[in-house]
Amino acid sequence: MSLLTIAFTLLFYCATALLIIGLAVRIRLYAKTPVPLRIPTTPAPLTGAGVVGRMFFEVTLFRSLFKASKWTWIFGWLFHAALLLVLLRHLRYFTDPVWSWVVLVQPLGAYGAFVMLAGLGGLWARRFLVDRVRYISAPSDHLMLALLIAIGATGLGMKYVAATDIVALKAFFLGLMYFDWQPIPTDVMLLLHLSLVAVLMIIFPFSKLLHAPGVFFSPTRNQIDNPREKRHLPTRNAHSISQAKQT
Repeated sequence: MSLLTIAFTLLFYCATALLIIGLAVRIRLYAKTPVPLRIPTTPAPLTGAGVVGRMFFEVTLFRSLFKASKWTWIFGWLFHAALLLVLLRHLRYFTDPVWSWVVLVQPLGAYGAFVMLAGLGGLWARRFLVDRVRYISAPSDHLMLALLIAIGATGLGMKYVAATDIVALKAFFLGLMYFDWQPIPTDVMLLLHLSLVAVLMIIFPFSKLLHAPGVFFSPTRNQIDNPREKRHLPTRNAHSISQAKQT
């Protein structure tokens, strides 16, 4: 087995471990952080079912972003929708046999890569063209967008510029899953693409991309608007008050 195969095998094991553990730690921190006030953004739902509906439209259609900025919403929604198609398309490398619905999504995922790059290009352009956005943009914002664009571009490069052996690539990833290591193809474009993906996996739990799970813990979105009907106590304070009542 080549040193290249060993290096990328260990790289993806470490990247996967950091991604899973990092996300678990962050989500646990979000869940345990007390909310000091009842602060849903109005107009807010008055029932639990309403909160579920609000979160559904927030996650799938980015409703609050639509109300705030139509151009940002267009590019952001295109990017996320296309990214979903691309990720679903990549499931063919991790399933054997390939699920029937994954086969059906293959053409959409191929075109989705172009849409994803277009969305990312629009989001990056606004950080240069819109004054207030340019003012608050940090270097990490530009680097994250550059990383995502590089991943998409190298992925398209593997398909249209320097084709790789996808059979061997699938064998490599299935080998990672079943701990039966297989040689990795040595195409430069593929190795660059995989290296960038591994970098994204490693930095994901420590970056602004954590808005993906973080939106579910946003008190402005996941709270019922009932401050007059029911007293709201943060988890930590509620525990202290219950102990004081017992004594």
